[in-house]
Amino acid sequence: MNNTYSPMASATLGSGATLHRPAQALPEHVTLDSPAVDVMTDLKVVTGVTVDPMLSIDAAQERMRQYGVRLLLVLDPKNEIVGLITTTDILGEKPMQIIQTRGGTRGDILVRDIMTPQEKLEVLSMSDVQHAKVGNVVATLRASGRQHALVADKGEPGSRQVVRGILSASQLAKALGTPIHTAEVARTFAEIEGRLSK
Repeated sequence: MNNTYSPMASATLGSGATLHRPAQALPEHVTLDSPAVDVMTDLKVVTGVTVDPMLSIDAAQERMRQYGVRLLLVLDPKNEIVGLITTTDILGEKPMQIIQTRGGTRGDILVRDIMTPQEKLEVLSMSDVQHAKVGNVVATLRASGRQHALVADKGEPGSRQVVRGILSASQLAKALGTPIHTAEVARTFAEIEGRLSK
């Protein structure tokens, strides 16, 4: 090969430079009969925002604000999902319960202390979401009492699950033009007991 290639010109990166963040164009208005995939944040198109379990909850909250999200996937050093944390976790009762139990201050609370751990995360199947309507998503979020639902691709037998998307009540409400009420419900006996004792 006798082609001669010239080097490209370069310049110094300017102060304050940032980077492109992929954005998925979701429809501004949908109906309950619209396809559910129309309102799913597709992690094949948009990079999911993640956080380290050892980060403080205040730093996690700042990360949410910076990226304009209400949910962070919590990843370990092997890039495996160990949990998720939401604004409800950070701004709700969990931090105060940790302080009452362990002492310390809010600044001492780490993501791992209040996140929903992986073994408690429920996922929807991508194949089900592909055949569902927005109304099915609303009903699912209401039935679970959650603000978010993860969607997973079903891998080959014996392979790892891969989270493909996120469904969000706040994003649904914006697209539908109406509030979506999904009261957080107690999931474990300890949570029920804690709520009854108040």
